[in-house]
Amino acid sequence: MKILLVEDEHRLAEVVKEGLVAEGFSVDVVSDGVTGLWAASSNPYDVIVLDIMLPGLNGYDVLKELRNRKVWAPVLMLTAKDGEYDETDAFDLGADDYLTKPFSFMILVARLRALIRRGAPERPVLLTVGSLVLDPSRRSVTRRGTAVTLTAREYGLLLYLMRNAGDVLSKAQILDNVWDSAYEGGDNIVEVYIGYLRRKLDAPFGLTTLHTLRGLGYRLDADR
Repeated sequence: MKILLVEDEHRLAEVVKEGLVAEGFSVDVVSDGVTGLWAASSNPYDVIVLDIMLPGLNGYDVLKELRNRKVWAPVLMLTAKDGEYDETDAFDLGADDYLTKPFSFMILVARLRALIRRGAPERPVLLTVGSLVLDPSRRSVTRRGTAVTLTAREYGLLLYLMRNAGDVLSKAQILDNVWDSAYEGGDNIVEVYIGYLRRKLDAPFGLTTLHTLRGLGYRLDADR
């Protein structure tokens, strides 16, 4: 299992590499965005750990260019930035996971193993579920060719649902992946936002594609 670590904090990079090697990983370390982009484009990696604040090119630009070059290796963003919009930007550009410093090494290892198990499926430029189309680069949504205006939170929820279309997603899963770690409210907020999406994406078009499975969660299906 081969990992590329792009991190400019040299002490942190050394500690993380040492720990990952002890866990059985093979680790390459680079300390700037330009070299990171070159390494990730030139070599096959099972997963890439990418800091956002890097010299040369920041992590967002590295990630965007990797996806433009059709490098689909899973990317975990490792950063001191913890705002929800930073996280949303990372996912919009094609990141697979996001971990904020300081972090638990055990959590890092668990997430890396999960990404490696998941593999690196090719990501389409557009996300399409039936007549519903989401363009991550433009942050736009259309249904049957009609533009649908969403708030930032509605957009983040829809993005997660579309990436997992056909799967039943629990409230806990949705909270973990759409809301930031600082959120301290109840899980009923998920139901509220599912309702918002239904009113914007299903009701105006006479559709029922966003389903509630009582006691289990929610599932987004393609319209037929």
